[in-house]
Amino acid sequence: MATQNFGQWFREQLIYVVVNLIVTSLLLIGLYAVFRRAPRSWWVWGTLVSIIFTILGIMLSPVYIEPLFNTYKPLNNPAISEPILAMARANQIPVTQVYEVDASRQTKRVSANVAGFMGTTRIALNDNLLKQCTLPEIREVMAHEMGHYVLNHNVKLVTYFSIFFLLGFAALRLFFQGAVNKWGERWGVRGIADPAGLPLLSLIFSTVFFLLTPMINTAVRVTEREADAFSINTAREPDGMAKVALKLGEYRKLDPSPVEEFVFFDHPSGRARIRMAMDWKAAHLPTGETE
Repeated sequence: MATQNFGQWFREQLIYVVVNLIVTSLLLIGLYAVFRRAPRSWWVWGTLVSIIFTILGIMLSPVYIEPLFNTYKPLNNPAISEPILAMARANQIPVTQVYEVDASRQTKRVSANVAGFMGTTRIALNDNLLKQCTLPEIREVMAHEMGHYVLNHNVKLVTYFSIFFLLGFAALRLFFQGAVNKWGERWGVRGIADPAGLPLLSLIFSTVFFLLTPMINTAVRVTEREADAFSINTAREPDGMAKVALKLGEYRKLDPSPVEEFVFFDHPSGRARIRMAMDWKAAHLPTGETE
């Protein structure tokens, strides 16, 4: 699905590295500040710092990070933008413009988003969606993305991840101190506020989040299913929804096993989405009409 040559890919990876270094450095500065100042309750304050960084990321990424990789420009085709804006107005989404993003420079995947938070909200669809999909399919995709906004999924996901962060820091409090008590002198690690313990901190936190993967994916998948239900009732395009699910099947497995979907999928499977679309269509056929 990639459309980049090695040079283009490598250039973007360098930008990712720089951005990640800056963000990670700021996060670590904040974390180690609370580790030093709150030797007993550092794990609670560490959770709070992580939540704050998550919220800032949601707010700032659409404005400052995403434009580093792609160009956003107003969509100048009213035949497409006006139906999208009509759905936005009907659902009280505070936007007056639809943006097109040149995602085809990186991939052939279709996607869109209603991104931002507290004044940074923006509706954008990528140029692959415009090239590969019909208007009913585009309306369905955009209604799905609007569903995330209308249903406050940013707030819900921040809440879910707050719980995951709290679990991670609670596990860190338990296992980090236990490891330091046993091997700290050999490793030269005095406590949680000692930067020498960063590799151990990273190992414990990464392990916890790896074990939480099914729960994290389920939390995200539930919001995606809610957005699917919102989209089909807003756009009323069941065939469009089914066709988009088939197109996404080019890079997502359409019919995973229940266990596979539970563990690895953070979106409903293509099978589940097509079933939802056809069930909705059957329920909304005129009385006495069959397909």
